[in-house]
Amino acid sequence: MRLNTKLALSILLSSLVIVLVFILLLPSFVEQIADRYTDANLRQQKKQVLNEIDKKGIDYYLDGEPNYGSYTMLKEEYISLEQVTGRAKADSIQILPRIFAEGDTSDYRILSHYFIHDNKTYLLEVGKEINSISEIYKPLQRVAFSILTALILATVLFNLLYTRYLLKPLNTIIATRLRHRKFPYKNLAGPVKTSTADFGYLDSSIMQLMDQVHTDFIREREFTSNASHELMTPISILKTKIENMLADEDLSEAQYRKLSEMMRTLNRLKKIVQSLLLISRIENDQYHRQDVVKPAELIEEVMEELSHRLEEKKLTLKVNLSKDVALHRLNKDLIFQMFYNLINNAVRYNKAQGSIEIYDRRVPGKYAVIVRDSGIGIEPDNLPYIFNRFKKYSATAQESYGLGLAIVKSIAQYHDAEITVDSAPGAGTTFTILFNQHIHL
Repeated sequence: MRLNTKLALSILLSSLVIVLVFILLLPSFVEQIADRYTDANLRQQKKQVLNEIDKKGIDYYLDGEPNYGSYTMLKEEYISLEQVTGRAKADSIQILPRIFAEGDTSDYRILSHYFIHDNKTYLLEVGKEINSISEIYKPLQRVAFSILTALILATVLFNLLYTRYLLKPLNTIIATRLRHRKFPYKNLAGPVKTSTADFGYLDSSIMQLMDQVHTDFIREREFTSNASHELMTPISILKTKIENMLADEDLSEAQYRKLSEMMRTLNRLKKIVQSLLLISRIENDQYHRQDVVKPAELIEEVMEELSHRLEEKKLTLKVNLSKDVALHRLNKDLIFQMFYNLINNAVRYNKAQGSIEIYDRRVPGKYAVIVRDSGIGIEPDNLPYIFNRFKKYSATAQESYGLGLAIVKSIAQYHDAEITVDSAPGAGTTFTILFNQHIHL
């Protein structure tokens, strides 16, 4: 999962957790707000009553009676005033029941205020019905939830945009340095502009590493090419001299046998040098890729050259390739060499009276050719190294594969194709060449 996705999910999950916690705490939160609002309203009403008493006197409310009480029409609020004995007490707010004249009872949130007027102690109560207070809970909850949702969405959007802006240099590093990079590295872009020191250090480190790898690869490639060219001259000279010696009629049988062994060794060395030269030329981009190749026709040409070997081992061949498929922008000679090496190995390391299957498979935007044999297979320990020209391994205890598969790998990479292998000892081997291009009919 990409870093951008992880950060986005982290922001989203943290926001959801905040919303969940807020929803759980919202009833209590809204209740406290409503209670504080009610208490402030009760104190305001108390202040208004006391101002009226200061201006108009206590009789404005009592009118000669020992107490005074007034309810609103729906009995949602009330005010009561009465003379009491004893000392004045501090103000208090509490929930108490009140009984109406009709015998109905209802709970009120009541502010009790004691005050002294004309040397007499009075109790002023200002109350609001609990049910009427509860009625404002839901609107408050809706308002609070709407505000929270808007804030969360704004925060998430801001965090996502800021995270995207913050990680833009990292995405640029991945896109220009790592993604779809073909070895050897060429035309590296300049340093990525960033104000984040960590990204700058990462970018410079990757560039230094890529430069070092590219330099080492160029050195190795030049050495391979130069060494191969230099070796061809003495090999040709030695081959000519041995051929001249073999033409001597005075050679004994033992001398002829030794010279023949030397010639075979020299021919094997010549093939190795030629293979190294071929790989070097491929890696130096010395082949054009402008040919149109039809795999069915190409495989048929390969099989014509290998038909005698099939007959020698009495192998059964089954080819099932789409005749209408054409692959563009390839080098036909190199593709021929690639399939020749694969099929030649399938013949060489097959069992007597075994089989070889060659078929294709179409996937969106790609085309695969599969070569499967019923041969001796490859040991699991050797599978990671079969394409490595610098790591020799043996198909059997007596002989080595040489550079054939290294050439196959180089040709596949040169054409942006992928090659995979599936094998087990005694169960045969399957090679899959996957061309990354749309199929042209």
